Amino acid sequence: MNGLIARIVDVKPGEGRALLWSFLYFFILLSAYYVLRPLRDNAGITGGIGNLPWLFTATFLTMLVAVPIYGFVVARLPRRRFIPLVYLFFVANIALFWLLLTLRIDQPLVARVFFVWLSVFNVFVVSVFWSYLADLFRSEQGKRLYGFIAAGGSIGAIVGPALTKLLIDPLGPVNLFLVAALLLLGAVLCAMQLERAAVSFGQARTNAAITKKPMGGGSLAGMIEILQSRYLSGIALWVILLSFASTVLYLIQADVVHAASADEKQRVQIFATIDFWVGALSFLLQFLVTGKLIVRFGVGAAVTFLPLVFLLGYGVLAAMPVLTVVVVFQTLQRTSNFVVSNPAREILFTVAEREEKYKAKNIIDGLVFRGADASWAWIYDQLHAAMGLGTVALALVMMPAAALWAILALALGRGQQARAKLQETEI
Repeated sequence: MNGLIARIVDVKPGEGRALLWSFLYFFILLSAYYVLRPLRDNAGITGGIGNLPWLFTATFLTMLVAVPIYGFVVARLPRRRFIPLVYLFFVANIALFWLLLTLRIDQPLVARVFFVWLSVFNVFVVSVFWSYLADLFRSEQGKRLYGFIAAGGSIGAIVGPALTKLLIDPLGPVNLFLVAALLLLGAVLCAMQLERAAVSFGQARTNAAITKKPMGGGSLAGMIEILQSRYLSGIALWVILLSFASTVLYLIQADVVHAASADEKQRVQIFATIDFWVGALSFLLQFLVTGKLIVRFGVGAAVTFLPLVFLLGYGVLAAMPVLTVVVVFQTLQRTSNFVVSNPAREILFTVAEREEKYKAKNIIDGLVFRGADASWAWIYDQLHAAMGLGTVALALVMMPAAALWAILALALGRGQQARAKLQETEI
């Protein structure tokens, strides 16, 4: 098996088992999410496009409550205990949604709560996964291995919407919650196996004396770390600009799809189709080019790639504001994120301190990102609804923001390189 993997990725002795469990872990995790994502997107439209800013705001307020609770748990439980606990908590949530929808208890309200919940769920389960990996792999390993691991998530992004399209007629939308719950239980098993496999690295960061102890510190220590570190503050700003670009495009997409179809199942299938092609392209490219590109051109170039895609995409959208361009743009930017920029952004955290990886990273991925989502949603609402700006004008506004985002990404790449050199000298 190691020989077969070595033909695809530059894996070193002792890394094979952990690499495979990481791959399977991310595959199952994103399969569970993408089974539910088309239902979330449809719930957002069903509740009325005008309510989307309120839903983004509710997501941010929920994160304000969830992040300190998560920080409290992380500070007091060792890694091998709090990671399964997070996933089992979300399994219980999914079971509750299934029960409420099966009993048809206030379905419009449950749909809105589900939209908010899945937005929080996605942040936490993915952030915990990458925090875990940043705790296991060094920067040099991340450059070689993260592309292969991310490909597992891309396969999940193919399988998830494919399962939704396949099972929505025989099972109905509500019973897809049970499918997602079973998949998430599989992710718990993978997380436990990865903990055992990491011992083969023989590195200080995977030493049992470290990983079996609680991390300590305060529940809001991550916020202080972000404010005191230019590097972490830069990553937070990168995420805010990502939220700006992607939120505007998401809301443009919602308007376009709402205008294109009034049929609920057809809208779910449209969203599932986009998810399917994003997953298919990401899977292929992550196997073929991600690791090679990051090793060859560096982390800085990789985190700059997505801002350039948005810059080009909004330029084309300003020239041709039509449905086809929106769908292609959405597919390309999400594919670029999964294939290049997201693995590179996660590599940025491999050179952070251990507490920063779990606490500061979760605040950036959750509180900062969802807070930015809410803010940009309201700004979009004012620009689009109140001021009457159309797709062309909005696209023109986004182009200089994408250019500034690219400049910041290059600076973060230089910071990561300097930290990685310092880290290697200390090992």
